[in-house]
Amino acid sequence: MRIDQVALLPTYVAVATAVLALLVDLLVPGRRGAVVGATAFGMVATAATAVGVGLGLGDAGRRTAFCIGPDQCSLVSDPAAAAVGAAFAVLALGAVALSLPLLRTGEVPVGEYCFLLACSLTGAVVLGGARDLITLIVALETLTLPLYLLVGIRRGAATGASAAVTFFVVSVVSTAVALLGAALVYTATGGVHLADIARSGASAPQLQPLLKVGMVLLLAGLAFKVAAVPAHAWAPATYDGAPLPVAAYLSTTSKLGGVVALLLVGVVAGGPVLATSGLTLAVLAVLSMTVGNLVALRQRRMVRLLAWSSVAQAGYLLAPLGALLASGGRTPDAIALVVAATVAYALFYVVLEFSAFAAVVAVRGSADGGDVADYRGLARRSPWLAAVLVIALTGLAGLPPGLAGLFAKVAVVRALLGGDAAWLAVVVALNAVIGLAYYVRAVATLFAAPAAPAAPPVSAPEPVPATVSVPATVSVAEGASVSAPSQVEAVVQVADGDPADARVRVGWPVAAAVGVAAVLAVLLGFAPQGVLELAAFFR
Repeated sequence: MRIDQVALLPTYVAVATAVLALLVDLLVPGRRGAVVGATAFGMVATAATAVGVGLGLGDAGRRTAFCIGPDQCSLVSDPAAAAVGAAFAVLALGAVALSLPLLRTGEVPVGEYCFLLACSLTGAVVLGGARDLITLIVALETLTLPLYLLVGIRRGAATGASAAVTFFVVSVVSTAVALLGAALVYTATGGVHLADIARSGASAPQLQPLLKVGMVLLLAGLAFKVAAVPAHAWAPATYDGAPLPVAAYLSTTSKLGGVVALLLVGVVAGGPVLATSGLTLAVLAVLSMTVGNLVALRQRRMVRLLAWSSVAQAGYLLAPLGALLASGGRTPDAIALVVAATVAYALFYVVLEFSAFAAVVAVRGSADGGDVADYRGLARRSPWLAAVLVIALTGLAGLPPGLAGLFAKVAVVRALLGGDAAWLAVVVALNAVIGLAYYVRAVATLFAAPAAPAAPPVSAPEPVPATVSVPATVSVAEGASVSAPSQVEAVVQVADGDPADARVRVGWPVAAAVGVAAVLAVLLGFAPQGVLELAAFFR
């Protein structure tokens, strides 16, 4: 077995980041900044190493590890793997920046938090280069397992614990289904490497029925990662119960990881049964789009709105691959087109979704996402945060000025028409129209006049005691403290004032994360050809 240690460098750096976070927390107790700084440095190094190994080293930028034959490698480092690894590292770095207000409150242990994020990043980096079913599933579970703990890591939060249990139970069931499918695929083909599965499935037609069943189960189990129907019920409860930075990271990395896994299994390994893969993904796409959009219409909480929106977005992500069902969608050119459309949409979605969650974090801090009505008048209180939310929400809806989302939906429809799946393109268009209702409603709320405060009930005055004892230190709003009665009165006066006049204060790390995400969303929208060229690495 040949092992190229250079190909494993991004994984080594990601693992070292996790260990470094624990060591710094142990050796420098009480210094949250040191732990966060070390973790952020390791994530930047992971991204740089992934790009360096994938694009600048080896024969034509390709290195392999754990190989038992010329095309039987468990891990490949190429431009596609480099792009995936760098994208995951950037998302993890953004999650760290958004987490700083939460970490300052002391609700979350900083060492364990950064360690779990880095562990999740390790699985994500391996996922981009996985080329056999064992490595693929282990990498996915390594990405997902730390997220169970991160969802419920906040001390004293019952909703977080409930959300973590929901996430865990549904994930276990989905993983069991995926493993059963993988076992049937191995039984039918005698191999676990993706190239072996494609080759053996084509040379043994008598085993294709078993291979088809295994492929359907495997794809259905992996669909959990993108929150596609029927493995979607975990997303709203989990996103709403998790700390907002964790929800931002989970909603993006899980989608991106699921798309990578579905592409590898459905297209690379599913060559002999592409029609079966296409049918499975087309059904999942139609159900996800329809259910997600219809339920999102009734949502009143911001995070649940984004969660059900992400279920619908999973349908749009899977829709291009549904073209594999038609014979015209299984030609080499059509396959290249649908894969490029899927990757491009995934990239646009990740940037827009992270922008939306980052803006919610900036508005709400470490609290929950609140109701959509709580964002009334945000354009007056903080015009730039309202602008970011407008770009993100209209982009997810496929409307200008969110040109990224508009181009993404056009790319999906174009891929479906090019793959002789016009009926699925019509379903995508109809669901996009349905989705406009809740996206536009949320955007309109940002510019609506703040609701007038209700008049307090009139009651008889109560006797006031001659003396009032005020503690020297009064706990206020998530760990902040004040030490004088005058300060307490000031806080009360602000809370009782006109909410339209309360400006949103954002720390520089959160502001940087929001700003970078918004700039990327705008730039990608104006450079769609560059996105397609990047997606060409995955063909």
